[in-house]
Amino acid sequence: MDYSVCNWASNLCAVDKMVSAVAARFLLSLVMVNLIPTTPLVEERPLQAADGGVRVAQGKTRKRVFPVPHTQKPNPVSEAYGYCNSPSHTEQAWEGHTPADYKLLSVQVMIRHGDRYPLYSIPKTKRPAINCTLSVSRNPSHPLLRSFISHMGKGSVGRWESPLASVPRLPNHNNCEMGELTQTGVVQHLRNGKLLRQAYHPHSLLPSDWSPQQVWVETTGKSRTLQSALAFLYGFLPEFNWKTLTVRHQGSTLFCSSACDCPARNRYLEEEQKRQYRLRVADTELERTYADMARTLSIPTRNLRAANPIDSLLCHLCHGLSFPCVSKTDGSKGECLTMAQFAVIRRQQLDDEMDRRRAGLYRKYAILAMYPYLNRTAAKMERVAKAAAGNRPPRAGGEEVFTLSSAHDVTVAPLLSALGLEEARFPPFAARLVFELWKSPSEIRGPPKQKAGKDERPKARDGGCFIRVLYNGEDVTYHTTFCSSFGRRSSHPLCPLKKFLSFVRRDMFNLVNATSYKEACYSHTG
Repeated sequence: MDYSVCNWASNLCAVDKMVSAVAARFLLSLVMVNLIPTTPLVEERPLQAADGGVRVAQGKTRKRVFPVPHTQKPNPVSEAYGYCNSPSHTEQAWEGHTPADYKLLSVQVMIRHGDRYPLYSIPKTKRPAINCTLSVSRNPSHPLLRSFISHMGKGSVGRWESPLASVPRLPNHNNCEMGELTQTGVVQHLRNGKLLRQAYHPHSLLPSDWSPQQVWVETTGKSRTLQSALAFLYGFLPEFNWKTLTVRHQGSTLFCSSACDCPARNRYLEEEQKRQYRLRVADTELERTYADMARTLSIPTRNLRAANPIDSLLCHLCHGLSFPCVSKTDGSKGECLTMAQFAVIRRQQLDDEMDRRRAGLYRKYAILAMYPYLNRTAAKMERVAKAAAGNRPPRAGGEEVFTLSSAHDVTVAPLLSALGLEEARFPPFAARLVFELWKSPSEIRGPPKQKAGKDERPKARDGGCFIRVLYNGEDVTYHTTFCSSFGRRSSHPLCPLKKFLSFVRRDMFNLVNATSYKEACYSHTG
């Protein structure tokens, strides 16, 4: 689904099998979930490249912080524009920035698919008129778009895990189908991939003749996630060799592979759904607004809710279209839905996000939902770190250096929460979460001139390796649960890998009164 509006109440019919009916009811209730965007802090001057790309001026690496929360409530409409994530806005890319002489060992990226057509239509209104074919002459465009279209035509020689071979590699309908990736969505990820290519090129992350073992690409079975992955990959590795690429399928939106069974996770989902329902029905302004919208459309209020109006309204907003109006039998235009009505729904979403953080149920769900993905991420980093330290012979074809996981907002949102990034902006279209693994130079791992704190000295067992976490170009490492305390007392610019490994394998279960994933999932006392 995008599950965009599964967060927003969209696409329950495609809800992950593993999440079950409980999750479906929960995701429907997430029509109230917040899309809080935050204004990024500018610490370096962005540079506009000649080819239209965006670079960041090189300079001293600094710890990044979230903006100080405003006491005044944000404007719900202006906040919604951040969700659109227009590819024309100037963006900082702090990926690849680290102290001199550190070596980049691996990068793992989780993305949310790009802009897509709504998953539901509003009764008695015309669907938004959006063309989902790709054209270099239509905005938004990108310098790589023409060659990207051509390269996708050669994809039949690639290796595709079932059922991905039958999924179209490009959006291809003059009138978009429900949930289809738009040209905006393709451009968003061409841009993302190019930003990271510019960020990591100086570090020689991948050799030009990279092997199938060094690049791992995985996606859910939806066309919008597959197409987003291919656009990102093409921006990152233009004209990549199809014959060396395997695109792997993830049957679960939680990317939990064979570890998806977890009864406790569903119990937390059910409790969170009840919390959201109570908050929603207590909001009299919201109820009046839905009733007014239903009267405008001459349909029962329950039918309007089932049509997920926020999904379609967001599409109109993001594409600069007027809000839908009632279509009369004589073809004339009747009453229209209004920005004021949209603002009320958005306001309630922001209120719900605050209450969700207060209640803490979603965080418990998120920890159990995203443990399998985080555990795989940690295992990959540890393998690369051990190989870099010479603790074992290198694998044939090399280590897995670059991983791209293309998912939905119901993947990225719980991942942010599991990491403790509760203040991070809600996953907009084409959001990206990046895990970087760095190795300190040997001279830095030698005897320090000044005595370092116990947690600051790299240990031989982790090979002097460090982790950075970035969300939409912002370094959020020291806002994660596993490294927030280290960041407060350390002068070191990076977070030790061992902090992340301990968090994933033990510490993250403290919140659910357990010491392991199995105990957390099956214990009746959690």
